[in-house]
Amino acid sequence: MYSQLHFLAVLAQLVERLLAKQKAAGSRPAYRTNNNKKIRLSGFILFFFTLTSCGGGGSSNINETTDSNSNQDTNINSEVCSNAGRDGLTKCDLKHDGLDRFYYVYRPSNLDSNKSIPILFALHGYGSSASRHLSYTNYFSIADTNNFIVIFPQGTTTTILSSHWNVGGWTSSSTVKDIEFIDTIINLIKDKIQIDETRIYSSGMSNGGYMSYHLACNLSERFAAIASITGSMTNETFNNCSPSHPIPVLQIHGLLDIVVPYAGNSGSKSIPDVIDYWVNFNSCNIEPNKVIKYSNDLDLIIYDTYENCLNNVDVKLILHPQMGHTWPSLNEYNVSASNEVWDFVSRYDIYGLID
Repeated sequence: MYSQLHFLAVLAQLVERLLAKQKAAGSRPAYRTNNNKKIRLSGFILFFFTLTSCGGGGSSNINETTDSNSNQDTNINSEVCSNAGRDGLTKCDLKHDGLDRFYYVYRPSNLDSNKSIPILFALHGYGSSASRHLSYTNYFSIADTNNFIVIFPQGTTTTILSSHWNVGGWTSSSTVKDIEFIDTIINLIKDKIQIDETRIYSSGMSNGGYMSYHLACNLSERFAAIASITGSMTNETFNNCSPSHPIPVLQIHGLLDIVVPYAGNSGSKSIPDVIDYWVNFNSCNIEPNKVIKYSNDLDLIIYDTYENCLNNVDVKLILHPQMGHTWPSLNEYNVSASNEVWDFVSRYDIYGLID
């Protein structure tokens, strides 16, 4: 009896989502080429199984990190949200796949429901936290000005790993279902706010950047564009990447980064390999449009933009000669990662460049 009710509930959610997407997108195909030929959307089946695999559950109050030894809760998509001490910022606790999880959501006080309301995920680095990430990204003022919602999810700890996102590589021992967790958050948010489901983006620092690529490869039916700051792709993400549509990608990296080296290492692809993958997948120009800006009197910041891709998306690399493993700001590096992220991803919806 439970399985039948569960199936009907999932089916109802699927129909609701498809109707919402159709309303937001009209009759546009989910995959366009430059000559406007329609290509079959092979991600539909994956979309259905991703939806049905999402865990959910009851809620509980938790600390900044989570414990993998929590008891399983079979309730679906139940959460408890409370004020997080700042206007517009809410902390939501839920149980997902038997784990106590939480996320922060920032909703601008001037949010206009008569306009498109995108979502930007902001994913913290390894060993860090959602609260720390929201403190230095300073997305709040950008969201206030541009009518979007920011979500800061919290990763998980295990007996072996610090707070992390499960992306393979050094996190290969993890069994946490982070893809499904992010998908569940999207479903919870859209039930509360009339979001533009064609404009969901992901950004992240370090491990959060790896996770953004992981989402582009494994949950592309939900994400329109992604940005990675000091992150890369693990071999597992790289070798098993299967997006369902062209993905705009922004990478911001420093040549002095020794945590995630520009040249890569045994568990992580080099930044040139990552850029080459997305340039080839999106069928972009092989040679970038190169712009060089001064970071000071001596050093130059390189802006490489690969253009003329499918669906008019871009792949962009900002390479800083002085930057290490950090989230750059205008004051320190003459680059604002937060502004660069929003300026880049906001140009796109899931169908490509917004007309």
